[in-house]
Amino acid sequence: MSNPDSFIDEVSEEVRRDRLYHLLRRYGWIGLALVLLIVGGAAAYEWRQSRITAQAQERGDAILAALSAPEAAARAAALTPIAEAAPGNVVPALALAAEQQAAGEAEAAVATLDALAANGEVPVIYRDLAALKSVLIEAGRTPEDRLMALEALSAPGAPFRMLALEQIALVRLGQGNRDGAIDQLRAILEDAEATPDLRDRAASLMVALGVSPQDAAAPAAPAE
Repeated sequence: MSNPDSFIDEVSEEVRRDRLYHLLRRYGWIGLALVLLIVGGAAAYEWRQSRITAQAQERGDAILAALSAPEAAARAAALTPIAEAAPGNVVPALALAAEQQAAGEAEAAVATLDALAANGEVPVIYRDLAALKSVLIEAGRTPEDRLMALEALSAPGAPFRMLALEQIALVRLGQGNRDGAIDQLRAILEDAEATPDLRDRAASLMVALGVSPQDAAAPAAPAE
C-alpha cells in the first residue's frame, strides 16, 4: 500500500472515530437511561415481590395468633380487623365467618360470607363457596330465599352445583314437599357429575323416604 493510501485510511479512521465520539456524546445518554430503567425496574419488581411475600407472612401469623384465642367470640373479634384490612382475601374472611357462627353470631357470619360472595375481585369458586356456606347457615332466610340462592349455585358449570342440588332436596323436604325432594334426589343419582359419596347420601335419604333408589332411577312404566 502506498503512503497516500495509508494516509487516507488513517484520516478516514480518525473521521469515523470523531463521528462515533460525537454520536456517543449526543445519544449515549439514551442507552444509559435504558440500562438504568431495566436495572431499576428489576429492582422494583424484586422489592414488590418481597413486600407481597412479607405481607402474606404477616397476615398468616396474625390469623394463627387470632385462632389461638380460647373462645370463639374472641377469635372472631381478633379476625375481624384482619378480614376488613384485606376484603378480597378469602382465608381470613372464611375463618371469620366460621368463628362468628361458632360464637352464635349467625347474622354476622352471613354478612361476612355475603360480602365475600359479592366481591367481584374474588375468583368464582370462592364466591360460590361463600354463597353456599351463607345459605347453609340460614339465619332468618325463608325457604323460598334459600331455594332461589341454591338454584343460582346449581346452574350448569357452577363449581358447587351438585352440593347445591343436594341442599335443594333438603330444603324441599323441609317444606314438606316430599315428591319434589325425591325428584331432586333422583336427578342427583342420574347425574354423571355426582360423586360416589353424594350418590350414597342421596340413596340413603331416598330409602329413609321409603323409596328404592333403583326404582327411583328407573323410568316410570307406561300407564295401561
